[in-house]
Amino acid sequence: MAEYNFREVEKKWRTFWKANGIYKTGNDLSKPKYYVLDMFPYPSGSGLHVGHPLGYIASDIVSRYKKMKGFNVLHPMGFDSFGLPAEQYAINTGQHPAITTENNIARYKEQLKNLGFSFDWDREVRTSDPSFYKWTQWIFRELYNSWYNKTTDKAEDIDSLVHSFEKEGNKNIAAACNEDTPIFSASEWKQMTEREKQVLLLKYRLAYVNESHVNWCPALGTVLSNDEVKDGFSERGGHPVIKKKMPQWSMRITAYAERLLRGLETIEWPEPIKEMQRNWIGKSVGAELDFSVAEKNMQIRVFTTRLDTIYGVTFLTLAPESDIVSAITTEVQRPLVEAYIQQAIHKSEKDRMSDVKSVSGVFTGSYALHPFTKESIPIWVADYVLSGYGTGVVMGVPCSDTRDYAFAKHFSLPIIPVLEGETADITKSNFIAKSGKMIHSQDLNGMEWGKALVKITAQIEQMHIGKQKINYKMRDAIFGRQRYWGEPIPIYYKDGIPYVLDNTALPLTLPEVNAYLPTEYGEPPLARAMDFKTQDGNPYEYTTMPGWAGSSWYFFRYMDPHNEKEFCSKEAQRYWQKVDLYLGGAEHATGHLLYSRFWTKFLYDKGFVNVDEYAQKLVNQGMIQGRSNFVYRVVGENTFVSFHLIQNYKTTPLHVDVNMVENDVLDIEKFKNARAEAKTAQFILEDDKYICGWEVEKMSKSKLNVVNPDDIIEKYGADTLRLYEMFLGPLEQFKPWNTNGIEGVHKFLKKLWKFFVDENSNGRISLEKPNPEELKILHKTIKKASEDIERLSFNTSVSAFMICLNELIALKCNKKEILEPFILLIAPYTPHIAEELWYLLGNKSSVTVAPYPLYNPEYVQEDSFEYPIAINGKTRTKILFSLDIEATAIEKQVIENESVLKWTDGKKIKKIIIMKGKIINIVTD
Repeated sequence: MAEYNFREVEKKWRTFWKANGIYKTGNDLSKPKYYVLDMFPYPSGSGLHVGHPLGYIASDIVSRYKKMKGFNVLHPMGFDSFGLPAEQYAINTGQHPAITTENNIARYKEQLKNLGFSFDWDREVRTSDPSFYKWTQWIFRELYNSWYNKTTDKAEDIDSLVHSFEKEGNKNIAAACNEDTPIFSASEWKQMTEREKQVLLLKYRLAYVNESHVNWCPALGTVLSNDEVKDGFSERGGHPVIKKKMPQWSMRITAYAERLLRGLETIEWPEPIKEMQRNWIGKSVGAELDFSVAEKNMQIRVFTTRLDTIYGVTFLTLAPESDIVSAITTEVQRPLVEAYIQQAIHKSEKDRMSDVKSVSGVFTGSYALHPFTKESIPIWVADYVLSGYGTGVVMGVPCSDTRDYAFAKHFSLPIIPVLEGETADITKSNFIAKSGKMIHSQDLNGMEWGKALVKITAQIEQMHIGKQKINYKMRDAIFGRQRYWGEPIPIYYKDGIPYVLDNTALPLTLPEVNAYLPTEYGEPPLARAMDFKTQDGNPYEYTTMPGWAGSSWYFFRYMDPHNEKEFCSKEAQRYWQKVDLYLGGAEHATGHLLYSRFWTKFLYDKGFVNVDEYAQKLVNQGMIQGRSNFVYRVVGENTFVSFHLIQNYKTTPLHVDVNMVENDVLDIEKFKNARAEAKTAQFILEDDKYICGWEVEKMSKSKLNVVNPDDIIEKYGADTLRLYEMFLGPLEQFKPWNTNGIEGVHKFLKKLWKFFVDENSNGRISLEKPNPEELKILHKTIKKASEDIERLSFNTSVSAFMICLNELIALKCNKKEILEPFILLIAPYTPHIAEELWYLLGNKSSVTVAPYPLYNPEYVQEDSFEYPIAINGKTRTKILFSLDIEATAIEKQVIENESVLKWTDGKKIKKIIIMKGKIINIVTD
């Protein structure tokens, strides 16, 4: 009998797919479209491990299924190919990052193709390709030349803003702009120099350069995001990170804060992702209130959501980065304050927010005046206050805030109760009034907090000491990296002022440099390129774009990847619209998934796209965890003890490469060859085997539990790997990899092959009409598989396939009307073997273009039902009845049934209650 030669079968059909352009996608207006997208990977040097393809397999199943259902499916793949690892390798070796990236991409593509994915590789994009990042630069240019009009609630051309300035100044303009933007008239604008005008416009542009506090890592020579810093050190490399104020390109994402919140209600994204974005945006409705600084002609503005606690304020705290600190610190306190700031800047904002146990701070020596009582309250500096939230100042109310309370207790500051009861709410609170006295709850008539806030805010505005304010925790996104390997920012400098390049000058490509390190003066690596200038000799921007730039719009480029005239044609957009299903990791919630929504809304405002949310449905696949193995070395000896004997010794567990272990049995010779100390080691065995311990952990090289998909494909085939990963459990859940369990799935495919193919490699086929039992088995499986794919429940489909095959084998069914639909059901999961079996059944076209089987409910209708028989509330037996039998006949058979007679034990039957198709209840005396 011909064995299942998966290597030959899989190679054959991958060659066929490529040669015939099976997965090439056009804009076929005769079909409905379906756009399936995976978050494109960064191609690392280590390639894929078996955890990486999980989402790709799921998206491929959906893509194949939708194509068989008559949709024109767009299923592209590309590479997020600007990245720090390639640059670090360049720094260490001198090899250009482009070479490293190209090699890594080639490795990834080989692995992805070996898995049989239906990607349209003709649409491949790479963020590091100048033909791609030309359009990233073009989008930057549009952002730079735009401002956000709060009146129209959208981005508009900067020229319209200039026109308003020329006509009436900026007094009546509601715009998203810097806090320090001055008010000026039309005549004042006209009198400004070109330089002054450009500096002022930077305060309005959606892409702008500004002095900002950033996480600066001297060792890496770049600015890091908050997520890239932990405990004052870079997440990559563990280098010290400090807070530093420096010119930095930023994106005014804060202008879109409210629309980003509203948009979450219109898309089918996981609720945890939505909640993370809501929390990151951090909308707060409150008020800003001014505190005068004693003996200084200045005020400190505080943002608060709790004006009702104003009489409980006993101190103010400033963020260590605040510009106010230096201005108000007395000379006596200055050494202490400066020392504290130096200590604070080494902690990331994430750590400062999460560290609720430790209390630290220092007194500035200055006092503020309470706006109502005029009492002096001390001004402190504390690292639990963040410069980016509100005004970077907190009014300390120890009676109503846990961190303020801890701070006050630690430094022996007053605590003044201002709310009635421990669970004070709006009806029990006291509020300020215009007179400076308290407004009691009865005066508010129990109004809800939002309405009360409007009333009391109006009062402080009349007193000219504050105003209503909606605040967002989210800050503008830093958009510059002091690195080489990234998109050049299309900016040049003339007299120190930034100007954007014309479209005709794009793409601005990366220059060659003699080293990939900052210059000796601390400038970014691009400063090493002496000719990186305009024809007029004006220097280009030396920082490059962050990694999220290209990934914020790549999904549109897939629609029209070879268009040299525009980033995506209107025709392509009208057809593909948006992503129907997007699969990727939840770790990108407040990075890529937020920034890409921001860029989409901007492009929508400017009329470049016709959707303001680019992905209708998002699914976060879970992680496939590693199954680590351990050996146990006796402490102080070069002896390794088998797992079940370690209780007799004092041992230390050591990770061992899982590729040296099979069914938890260690290959001792491989182990000896891999570790120098193991060559002369002794091994204490059990039943002549060394049994390893195991534990489920994150799959990583450091834990030696990485499984290479190439090894699995070589041993079992790509179809086995695809099917097994789906079989492991629900898509969204974390699940452990266990190579030991893959054998069962592989046996299923061999059984499938054997059932279809005889010893001469011919298909077993009968043209005989199927009987009702065979049709019932098939159509139950069609119904199950269809419903499972629609709800992305792939693991239960795999189980259904196994059950169906076993039942068909039991019936010795080899009928074409049954076997062909069954092959079509498994084709999205295991495309290689499905293609071969489809061909052996006499079909000439690819299985990928065959229509998906239709479910017919008539074939699964039951003509009988086995009723549970309950006697006085307890189920005692079951009796099979035809579903069309009369009730009187059911009662007669129930009464005469031996089991019923036994359990009624001669008692008189008072009532028989028949619930058709569910249960029969018998009530006795």
